[in-house]
This record gives sequence, structure tokens and C-alpha cells, in this order.
Amino acid sequence: MLRRLLPTLVALGCGLLALTWGLVSLQRIFAQEREDARAQLASRRYAVEEYATQSLRYTLGEQLKGNLTALHAAMGDPLAPGEGFLLNFRGHQFLPRLTRSARGSRATARRHYRELVKAFAEGAPAEPWGERLVRLRAVEEALDKGRVSRAHALAEELLHYHAKNPLPPVQELPFVLLMLERLQRGEATPPLVRALLREGLPEDFGGIERSAGLQRDLLRERWRFTQPDFTFLLAHIVQVSTALGEPSDDFLARAREADAGMLVIPESLPGPTLIGQRWYVEQQEEVVRGIAVDLDALLRDLAQELRRRNHFGADGLVRLRDPDAVQPVESLWLEVSVPAWTAAENALEQRYGLKTLLVATCGALAVAIVVMAVVAQHGRYRYVELKSDFVATVSHELRTPLASIRLLAETMERKLSKLPEMRDYPERIIQAADGLHFLVENILSFNRIDKGRWQLKPARVKLDELLGMLRSDLVGNTSVPVQLTADVGDVELEVDPSLLRLLFINLARNACAYNRRNPVELTVRAYPHQGHGCVVLFGDNGIGIPEAEWDNVFRDFYRLSSQGPEVHGSGLGLALCRRIMSLHGGRISIDQSSPQGTTFSLLFPEPRHERPEQPS
Repeated sequence: MLRRLLPTLVALGCGLLALTWGLVSLQRIFAQEREDARAQLASRRYAVEEYATQSLRYTLGEQLKGNLTALHAAMGDPLAPGEGFLLNFRGHQFLPRLTRSARGSRATARRHYRELVKAFAEGAPAEPWGERLVRLRAVEEALDKGRVSRAHALAEELLHYHAKNPLPPVQELPFVLLMLERLQRGEATPPLVRALLREGLPEDFGGIERSAGLQRDLLRERWRFTQPDFTFLLAHIVQVSTALGEPSDDFLARAREADAGMLVIPESLPGPTLIGQRWYVEQQEEVVRGIAVDLDALLRDLAQELRRRNHFGADGLVRLRDPDAVQPVESLWLEVSVPAWTAAENALEQRYGLKTLLVATCGALAVAIVVMAVVAQHGRYRYVELKSDFVATVSHELRTPLASIRLLAETMERKLSKLPEMRDYPERIIQAADGLHFLVENILSFNRIDKGRWQLKPARVKLDELLGMLRSDLVGNTSVPVQLTADVGDVELEVDPSLLRLLFINLARNACAYNRRNPVELTVRAYPHQGHGCVVLFGDNGIGIPEAEWDNVFRDFYRLSSQGPEVHGSGLGLALCRRIMSLHGGRISIDQSSPQGTTFSLLFPEPRHERPEQPS
């Protein structure tokens, strides 16, 4: 069974391997298509992210450059806006300003102010402001008397003394506040006195620490005052500013600035850096400059710009890929989130999964088909084997009764030969038994050859001798006279004599069975064939075979439909002839056929030359 299935298994295995190779190649193509599509999407995403990142880096740098002037102004002027600026020099933070007041609830400056007001009203001395109060009374008296020039000169002397003899801020600022309140006369206020509120004293006044103006001095020295003192001085300074017509909005705004506290700056910055996603800083030697940035607003503006440039749709977003507390701008990278791209990636994966499923399904179907084919072929061969075994068994079982029938018929023939009315009965019995015996032999031979059990025994045989045996076989075995004409000369064939004898008797019996003429004429001719050993033409004068049936007549158990009386047979005669010729390496075919007869062509291979004996 395995020997029969081996060609089928080899063919199916080769087909399965070819199909597997094709499916694997197809899967590789699908995988490459997916990788190419993913690479295209990744390249597009990378290009947009690269553009967004470079734009953010440029925007941050330009914002800092654009604010350098305001940053330096805030450094030198306490009234200049300082929120959103960072300035750190040698580890000391100047911006954002540390706007915290001193701890505690004591109101020392307020107490000094009240002491000064009382002492000025009573004309009593009060240390350490004694000399200042004397000079202040003189200036106020001159102003009250309308002696403007005298008042300006005395005020200048007072301010010179004030500049050369500075006091601690907690004592100095209450006195300056009192001086402004006592000497302010609206538009007629001396310029030097008015300057004490915002501009401060001119440079030629000298002094250890020249006043920058009461508003600026309070803001600069805020850390020295408690919150009650600062609130008290702030309210009085605003009142004086209003009385003098001087601006105080910026002063109030600086006083209300939120205290950013001390910012922790790394000891060394690798370059422009984003700190806490809120500060953008740059370091130049020992100076660190920076500005506060609204990163979310910048990213929204950047996303809007990308939409205008049609880089992504209205639902695209830009965000930091890896936000960190301290992030160098050079390593900063923006991530673009576009739902359409994500949907495209998901669709790509779905298509790839579907294609993979189809390939796997094809592979599974191929395996299933191979298994079914093997099972079906096994069942077919098993059926053929059972059929062959059945035929062989039946044929062997028929041999014994056939031999008995023939033996008894021969005995009857000898004993009944003297009775004319029964003389042909034994002969007819013998002919029927011979016909049945021929059929059994055909079946047995066909079965042995089909199953590969016939051991070929080739021998050099003259074709004329084989035809002589054919004449003997036909004598008494046919119901009609047969004339055999042979023109074969000395042709020799290297064949199995018993098989070739069986081939010729099958052709002859077929010629007798399918024939309406009397006698049956058989002709055999032989001649050499170029490239082959010999061609034998076996002709008859039968009814002929339609050309459409020339190939079918050599099929197993195939019988032609007869237009005359029914012809009995098994349909194995010509099929057996083809197998016999194949076993010898030759072939049989119909050379020509017509209602006047049929000619079969038997092509035999070149006989093998025997090696000459070596002389001893």
C-alpha cells in the first residue's frame, strides 16, 4: 500500500512545499508592505515633530532676546515689572524679586513715624533725627512765609545733610515720608523734594547710599520691614503720590507682585534649558538669564500654525514627549498626536492581520486538502487492492471447476462420439470452458501485472514461432474459420514469450468477436523502425473502431457498444495488451481503423546486445 501511495505522497508533498513557499513569500510581501507604510507614517510624523521642536526652540530663544531690555530694566529699577524674569548672578537671585517681608508683627517704622510727627509738632528734639527736624522746620517756615528761594536753598541744605548722614532704612524712610508730607505744596513743591518720591536725589548729592526715591527704596528694602510696617508705609506713600500728582500704579503693582520665591538653578547648565516647564533660561559665564513661559499656550500656538500649514487636521495636538523638571532644550522633543494618523496605523495593522489570517487559512486549507487527498487515495488504492484480491480469489476458485468441466467434457466426447445427435455437445462444452478459462487467465494476468507481481522473463524469440503458437491457439477455440497471413521474415524479439503469446491471442480473439465476415482474416507484418527495434502491424477485417474511441478502448473494463449481436467479454483484453507492451518498454496504438478492419501498431524497443564472450 505504501509503495502505491508513495508517488501520491511525493506529489502532494512537493505541491505542499511549493504552496508553503508561496504563502511564506506572500506573507513576507504583506509584512514588507506594512513596514513600508509604517515607515512612511513614521517619517511624516518625525518630519512634523522635528519642525515643531525646532520652532519651539527658536520661539523660546527669540522670546528671551526680545525681553532682555525689560529684564535689565527690572534689574536696575524696582518700579519696573519684574514678574516673569529670571536673573541669577553667582548664585544670588535678583529676579524674580524676593518680595517677602520680615517675620514678625512689630511695627517699628510706624512707631518711628509717629514719634517724628509728635516731635515735629511739639518742636521737641528726637534722636537720631534732631538735626533733620530742625532743618525741616526751617524749610517749612520759609515756604509758609512765601520765601520760595530761601525755602529751596534750605531744602537743598537739608537734603545734602540727609545724603551725607544716612540712617537705617527703618528710621530713614519714616523721616523721608514725614518730610514729603510736610513740604508738599502741590505744584509749588520744590523739585528736589518732589524728586524724593520717585527719581531720588541727583548724583552730585553724594552720600554712601544715594536715595533712588521713596517708592523704590521701600520696594528695595521691603525685606527689612514687617508686613504691618510695609502696609503702613505703602498707604502713606500712595497718599503723598496722589497729593503730588505723581504716578503710583506701578508702585502698587510691584508691591503686590506674587513672591516667586527662590528658584533652584542647577550649578551648571548644558545650554538653553527649560526648568519645570515654566522657565526658559540661558547661562553666560556666571550670569543666568531667563523668562517665564506659558508652555501650554506656546504649544497651542504651534499646533495652530501646523494646522495653517496643513500638516495635520483640526484635532491634532502637540505635547512634550518626556517632560522633566530640568530639560535641556537641545534634548527637548515634541510629540505630535494626530487621531487620523493613529486611525491609519490601526487600519494598517487590521489589514495586515486580515491578510495574515487569509494566508494562514489558505495554509490550513492546503493541509486539509492534502490530508483528504491522502485519505481518499488510500481509500481508492485500498478499494483497488480489495478488488484485485477479490478477482484473484474468484479466478483461482474458477480454475478448479473449469478443469473438472473440461476433463468431464473430454471424457464425454470419447464416450459419446458414436452418437450423432450428441456428438457436438462435448465440443461445445469444451469451447465454453476454454473461453471461460481464457477470461480467467486474462483477469489473473492483468491483476498480477497491475500489482507489479509479474516477474518478466525476457528471451530472444523469433516472431514467426510466436505466430505459429497463435495458429495452434486459434484452432478449435473459435467458432468461425480464421486465416492468419504473416510477413515477418526472420524478425527476432527480446520478449517474455508467454506474455506476448497472451497479447496476440487477445488481439486475435477481439478480431473474431467484433467481426461479421467469414472467414476472419488476420495479417501480421513486421519491419525495422528507425530508433527502435521493430514495428509489428497486426490487422483484421472486423467492423472497425470509431476514431473517437481509439484511446478509450485501452482503458480498464471499457467495452465498445456493438450495433449487432451482443459480444461477451470483460473489457480487459486491450487494457492487458497495453500493460504487456509497457512492461516490455514498448507501446501499442491503433494505426488505422475503418469498417473494413483495424490495424494495431506494436512498437518494440531495440533488443539488448549480448556481450561477446572473452577468449580464454
